[in-house]
Amino acid sequence: MIKLKSMNEINKMRKAGEILARCHKEIEKMIRPGITTHEIDQFVEEFLAEHGATPEQKGYKGYRYATCASINDEICHGFPRKQPLQNGDIVTIDMVVNLNGWLADSAWSYPVGDISDETKKLLEVTKKALYLGIREARVGNRIGDIGHAIQTYAEGEGFSVVRDFVGHGIGQYMHEDPQIPHYGVKGKGLRLKEGMVLTIEPMINVGDFRSRLDDNGWTARTVDGSLSAQYEHTIAITKEGPLILTTLEEQPL
Repeated sequence: MIKLKSMNEINKMRKAGEILARCHKEIEKMIRPGITTHEIDQFVEEFLAEHGATPEQKGYKGYRYATCASINDEICHGFPRKQPLQNGDIVTIDMVVNLNGWLADSAWSYPVGDISDETKKLLEVTKKALYLGIREARVGNRIGDIGHAIQTYAEGEGFSVVRDFVGHGIGQYMHEDPQIPHYGVKGKGLRLKEGMVLTIEPMINVGDFRSRLDDNGWTARTVDGSLSAQYEHTIAITKEGPLILTTLEEQPL
């Protein structure tokens, strides 16, 4: 069942999203060769506690960390670890913030030191694909419009779109209806309504779009070892257009 949110509820989620966005800004300053994702995970837990929030995914189905930290060919749900990041890596830090029972979810891919031109293009295309998808998240459009915008752009730039993991509704629970694929057919799927709050979170690969799961039961990686990137925002669908809840930036959407 889809739970439509009031503006009061959306504003509560936006406060969680502001904390999350500030946390990502601090992480951006930390990313460098030699730091570990374990250190980043510890920082996030302390940062959220200082701001009266908690990491929602910690304890979710037994998950032990405040963040997911996915490196290079890991698509999502990578475990924070004590091995240092290397020059040329990319790392995606994904987190869900709980503030007074209301949630916000955002992931960001970061370059570590000097990265290749192909890797730069992957990050640029993935980020642009996110915003192209967000642009379609308007009252009266359909879920397929979001996925179509992302898929046609990313594939047109020579990359592939992960199928096994999708965006979703969010509110007081991490995963609510509906699911939001990052591929699809324009004009198809559920019609979008005012009050829906969704995550849009394209995962884009350099090579094959398929994934395989590690033995830990959580971490998904590309089947061919190619790089994967992800950018994610939580957005609310309002009559004025999509409202990004996990940003500190002005929104001309």
